[in-house]
Amino acid sequence: MSSFQIIVGSMLGGSEYVAEACEETLTALGHQVEIHLQPEFEQILIENQNWLICTSTHGAGDYPDNIQAFVSDLEKSDQDLSSIKFLTIGIGDSSYDTFCYAAKKINTLLNSKGCTELLPLTTLDMSQEIDPEECAQLWLNENKDHL
Repeated sequence: MSSFQIIVGSMLGGSEYVAEACEETLTALGHQVEIHLQPEFEQILIENQNWLICTSTHGAGDYPDNIQAFVSDLEKSDQDLSSIKFLTIGIGDSSYDTFCYAAKKINTLLNSKGCTELLPLTTLDMSQEIDPEECAQLWLNENKDHL
């Protein structure tokens, strides 16, 4: 099957739990998976990879601290990223006007860099979802033919 790099942006651990649930599902589907809790752009940049971005939003629509350097390096990169395929899960609370803003921003950035979006961005509303980990796993299983 494919190889997935799960890139986690998390301040309080919620995104990390969702990422671990995604790792479990992708592994069960036969994919090779590696989670990056302190993602470094140059280490993750491997041709023909699939990236799963799993991030929350911090403050007034900012990226979580642990993913800021990765995003900065991605923004500055002039490398050909057309072989990268990705999907994005945003975790947030819809009572904020910056709901899943970091996920939306990185999704747009990856598209602008020539990466191929495997599935449209999905968002998990922590104010509504009873079990966001289960929701992410269900989303992956429902879309397994596109991974």
